[in-house]
Amino acid sequence: MLDSRLHMIQDHGLGFGLSTIPIITNGQSRSINAENPRGEKAAACKAASNLGVGRKGRPCIDLPAGETVTLAGIEGTGVIQHIWITVADKTPKGNFVLRDLVLRMHWDGEDRPSVVVPLGDFFCNGFGRRCEVQSLPIVVNPWGGMNCYFPMPFRKAARISIENQHEGEVQYLFYQINYTLVDEVPQNAASFHAQWRREPVTRIGQDYTILDGVRGRGHFVGTYLCLTALERYWWGEGEMKFYIDGDVEFPTMSSTGTEDYFGGAWAFSKKKDGRLVETTYNTPFLGYPYYSSSDETLPESFMSDCAPMHGLYRWHVMDPIRFSRDLRVTIQQIGVSNLGLFERQDDVSSVAYWYQAEPHAEFPKLPPKEKRWPR
Repeated sequence: MLDSRLHMIQDHGLGFGLSTIPIITNGQSRSINAENPRGEKAAACKAASNLGVGRKGRPCIDLPAGETVTLAGIEGTGVIQHIWITVADKTPKGNFVLRDLVLRMHWDGEDRPSVVVPLGDFFCNGFGRRCEVQSLPIVVNPWGGMNCYFPMPFRKAARISIENQHEGEVQYLFYQINYTLVDEVPQNAASFHAQWRREPVTRIGQDYTILDGVRGRGHFVGTYLCLTALERYWWGEGEMKFYIDGDVEFPTMSSTGTEDYFGGAWAFSKKKDGRLVETTYNTPFLGYPYYSSSDETLPESFMSDCAPMHGLYRWHVMDPIRFSRDLRVTIQQIGVSNLGLFERQDDVSSVAYWYQAEPHAEFPKLPPKEKRWPR
């Protein structure tokens, strides 16, 4: 029974894991990049460089200011299996390129995109800054090689685009999108979704919303959280809450604290030379890859100190949060001091990752780039 299930999954291009590698299928491997922008068979490496035709003639593209460029326009049935992108994180026109570029994904001709996320945040590089991420579905390697392994099935078409909202042209965008064309996608295969939100100052006593308005069937597969601590003392006592299938006042699932949800404990800190220091980490499903209280992007004439910034991820690959009718995900803003628990206000942004059957509800409007920049 297990062997037949693995064969069926691999046949549809959704195989994941070493156990399916030996199985031969009828899928057709394709890849899109600047050398083969339509992913056509026997059509890569046709452009010429100073070395001649087919010698690295078009490895990257430039993104004109204010324009949207389609990275992948795929017709047919298939599964996107790997996305790799890299780009400079600043230009002569300014910083925060990774928040000024907006990644969108449309499935099967839908009008509303299923993914709307600033490029860096999608790859767990928030705050407009780079950091290394060593997890299972998202990997970011030196210096800014951003990889995604979430499988993304489509039945008729797939479109991935990127919009440049930066002040000026962004040069040297390299990208590669690997996918498999298949005969059919299983009827119960849901579509991939991701959504970005932010509250520059959260409201006292009101939970921050990571995801809301989801209707239908699906499962929640991940959270990326960017938190800038605007108040003193420990910031991470807030609990994650999952309101599933009609929950109103109280959720069905919760964590016991913020660091607990992201797989850490006791405030992510350890003693070094007599003082507590933040300890970052990367694991396959949980991580705290980014901590900083300075901003090296500022000119030397400016103060470089800033409020502490924390970037964390949690992937529900082994423990997806399943819903049949609706889903809402929130997190409390609660801290603790020597006087006990207290309600906090912080700068919080997030990416929610989930799969659901289409159609999906309209997303909240993405704030303009100035409202996305870290302060």
